[in-house]
Formats: sequence, structure tokens, C-alpha cells
Amino acid sequence: MNLQSSKKRSYAQSLGIKLTKFDSGFAETILEVQSHMVNAYGTVHGAVIYALADHAFSVACNAYGKTSLGLSTTIQFIESAQPGDKIVACATEVKRNYRTGFYRIDVLHEQNLIATMEAVSYRKDQYFIKF
Repeated sequence: MNLQSSKKRSYAQSLGIKLTKFDSGFAETILEVQSHMVNAYGTVHGAVIYALADHAFSVACNAYGKTSLGLSTTIQFIESAQPGDKIVACATEVKRNYRTGFYRIDVLHEQNLIATMEAVSYRKDQYFIKF
């Protein structure tokens, strides 16, 4: 199954985000930061870091095949990243019940934690993958 395949280019693809791993309740995404992705201080814009984390969250909560939607997210920015850095987001399911899922997403540059996000998803009844 390829969650990134579609005829239209997704927002994540337009940023250059790549899905490197996924399984039920887990996803890893990577992005090489480009020079146009910086803020006024020359460091990576928070929206870029958020987009990377959000994409990992989306894949992790949808990896069961049922349509899941984000209900809420909270992100903490801890350190900055620079153009040329490869940043990685790892989304891990903390808890899941019938309708909701709780996730932690860590964004790292090498071994340094640069952001962490908590996210909650809502799972609908419809499967978007046939088993």
C-alpha cells in the first residue's frame, strides 16, 4: 500500500516530505530543509516543522485503513534547524480506543529533539482500504 500515491501532488509532497516507514500506529517522515523554508532569522519556519509532524501523525492514525481525522494538536518548538538539515518526524500511537487515538510525534535533527507534538485523532466508520 502506498499512502502517497495519487494523481495530484499532496501538500507534503510539494514540501519534499518523504514517508520512510509506517505500520499500524506508527509513521516516520523525513524532510531536507531548503533555503526557502526559513523564517526572518534564517532558521526553519515553524510551519514547516509542523507540516512534517502533522504528516507523520496523519499516516500513523490512518494506517489501520479506517478514515481518521485530526481533532487537535499541540506542538512545542525546542530547538531550531537550518537549511540543509535533514529533519525526521516519528509518530507513535500512545493509546487508541474505538473512536479516538492519541499520538506523540517527535521531530529530530540527528539525535537532537527540535519539536514534540501531541495529537488526537477521530476514527470514522468507513474503510478507505479494501481488505
